[in-house]
Amino acid sequence: MPGRIASIDILRAITMVLMIFVNDLWSLRDIPKWLEHVEQGVDGIGLADTIFPAFLFIVGLSIPFSLDSRRAKGDTGGKLAQHVLVRTLALLVMGVFLVNGEEINEAASGLPRLLYNTLCCTSFLLIWNAYPKAGNRRAILFARGAGILTLVTMAITYRGGENAGYFSPKWWGILGLIGWAYGVSGLLAVVAKNDFKIVLPGWIFFCLLSMFSSAHLVPHPVFIPGAILSGTLVALTLGGVLTSLIFQHYRSRHESEKMTVVLAGFSILLIGLSLATRPYWGLSKLGATPAWLFLCSAFTILAFLVIHRVVDVGQKAGWFTFIKPAGTDTLLCYLIPYFSYAFVSFSGIRWPEIMLTGGTGLVKAFSFALLCVWITGRSNKIGIKLKL
Repeated sequence: MPGRIASIDILRAITMVLMIFVNDLWSLRDIPKWLEHVEQGVDGIGLADTIFPAFLFIVGLSIPFSLDSRRAKGDTGGKLAQHVLVRTLALLVMGVFLVNGEEINEAASGLPRLLYNTLCCTSFLLIWNAYPKAGNRRAILFARGAGILTLVTMAITYRGGENAGYFSPKWWGILGLIGWAYGVSGLLAVVAKNDFKIVLPGWIFFCLLSMFSSAHLVPHPVFIPGAILSGTLVALTLGGVLTSLIFQHYRSRHESEKMTVVLAGFSILLIGLSLATRPYWGLSKLGATPAWLFLCSAFTILAFLVIHRVVDVGQKAGWFTFIKPAGTDTLLCYLIPYFSYAFVSFSGIRWPEIMLTGGTGLVKAFSFALLCVWITGRSNKIGIKLKL
């Protein structure tokens, strides 16, 4: 049975730690601009602009291994497609609920934003927790039912914005965007049966779609989500699938050096494509431009090669033991900050000014990210583990 690849888990863990870190930068002042997101319409890139695409790419890296593992257990193509669709739906549901929390009208909804987010995340845990197989079936069904009922109730009573509008998808949220990109990429990988010759044209198609979309040459029918139609997010994830297939090919032949050369060459090609497309549509995360797609894909491949060399070849996985939970239960780790922000607010904790400024503030943000990883690990030990 195909096993987990330590370097992918650790790369995912590092990416999640950085995601929590950059997501906490909003609370700080007087920090270097290059750490933050570049503003809408500005040609450029900051550290924060590279984290989300890296995560999408890593989602793609994991897909072939996940499908192979399920095939080894006897899953047919239909069951694999069902698995992908169920995971996609779960991510879309979580994304939509969390993004509505950003615009909640607390007075009209009768619910403070932080409490709304906490109830959402608690419901996600109740519904999608990896309960023990020998657990009490009635208790598990009750917990999942309570989570679903809570979400339905909040969706009905929700009012958002100045006009107190109803609950709606809006822009799907980070998890929803990941869901659409994963869904398309996962289904293509299922149909292709991890065949590189089929996945490659799919990746090229979505790269071209990204260019055409940036040139405003693609119509936007309402029944196709923009996350798919823009091409960029799916291309990022399919780039990960391609990289994973290349990795598997050379790994099965014990040709680590050839694999490194091929993937390094792929990175150079992607950097060249980024340079070639940047003059036309700029380099922008918020604009989801082709140059951003290609450059961030290259960055992630190079990071993967380094981690692979250290972890898989150098057998140094132990160096990353502390952050491992962020790579094996990434979704729970992503949700922990929602609970943490609510706890800090409701408990009345006020950070000293020095903890929110400059270098000290950055240490605070990074320490917070590591704390979220630690909480994830401790939660796993007591049976709280998200599994879609």
